[in-house]
Amino acid sequence: MKMNALVDPGMVDALYAASQRGVQVDLIVRGICCLRPQVPGLSDTIRVRSIIGRFLEHSRVYRFGADPADAEYLIGSADLMPRNLDRRVEALAPVDDPRLKARLAELLDANLADDTLSWELTADGMWRKVPTVVGESTQRRLKDAAIARSHAFS
Repeated sequence: MKMNALVDPGMVDALYAASQRGVQVDLIVRGICCLRPQVPGLSDTIRVRSIIGRFLEHSRVYRFGADPADAEYLIGSADLMPRNLDRRVEALAPVDDPRLKARLAELLDANLADDTLSWELTADGMWRKVPTVVGESTQRRLKDAAIARSHAFS
């Protein structure tokens, strides 16, 4: 799941419940996150990352399912915040086209593979820099892909 903020108590509790049932949960949260990952017995299977770089990412992508090809994808405007879920009109739309689902899977995989700009939230609520091992940068990868696509249409 990729979003800007995760603060809604009901959503946090639902993610904790999923973790306690053994569901692997990967979150990419650009801003505030009220969930505590990796807490034994509560959120063992939850990982939270944030990517800090030159470009601000505002996309919201929600994937449900372990297999990217068979997963359910939603894109939209809503962060998981009470104001968005309870007091505003926000929209999420399903993505059914296999090519678009594959592109969204690529986007999420790039975010999770980033070891240049990523920070990881720890169980004690502190952020630590993900060690750079491979040198993967989501923003560089997406910028290069956009340039390649623009040349293809020139």
